[in-house]
Amino acid sequence: METGKFITVEGIEGVGKSTNIEHLTKAIEARGHTVLTTREPGGTPMAERIRELLLHHGDEPMPDVAELLLMFAARSLHVNNVIVPALASGTWVICDRFVDASRAYQGGGRGLPMEDIDQIASLVLGDLKPDVTILLDASVEVGMSRADKRSAADRIESERAAFFERVRACYLSLAASEPERFVVVDATADIEAVRGDIDSIVAAIDSNKLD
Repeated sequence: METGKFITVEGIEGVGKSTNIEHLTKAIEARGHTVLTTREPGGTPMAERIRELLLHHGDEPMPDVAELLLMFAARSLHVNNVIVPALASGTWVICDRFVDASRAYQGGGRGLPMEDIDQIASLVLGDLKPDVTILLDASVEVGMSRADKRSAADRIESERAAFFERVRACYLSLAASEPERFVVVDATADIEAVRGDIDSIVAAIDSNKLD
């Protein structure tokens, strides 16, 4: 049986990940593939409990290293209990954020050494790597203005604009360093243009012609 494709969707707050993942899912299903949509941190019952710890506004300070390790603890559960079995069964997996989020948020945003993050990633993920990573990109100003219209911000969403500027810069640097895996989509374009970009990406993945 052919293994499924692993697609991750990344971006700062307010870039429209949820809306575009919904369209991405429908576009893949329209081509006859079974799709599992999941998210990080989270994706399993135990990982969702870790998500609550990570995002909740608590009285106890969260050290940056503790945040990183909790992210990867949740990811280990997610990878082994959900993502790998789904891919092995031929299911395409779409994940709302994955390891690049740790590089961007805990590396770029928090300033933790990228080599430490990559070492933990190697331990947790082994050979697992997304086939394609869609980076929905928008300026921090646009993203934060959109995010402000949603529900109350969680612990990470409450960071200042300078934090998200570092996160975005790191995402763009990652995309530039791995052009064979990343596809950068202008999330500020009108919704039909973004959907057209996503449809083109799905067609390219399905035909194994994504450059």
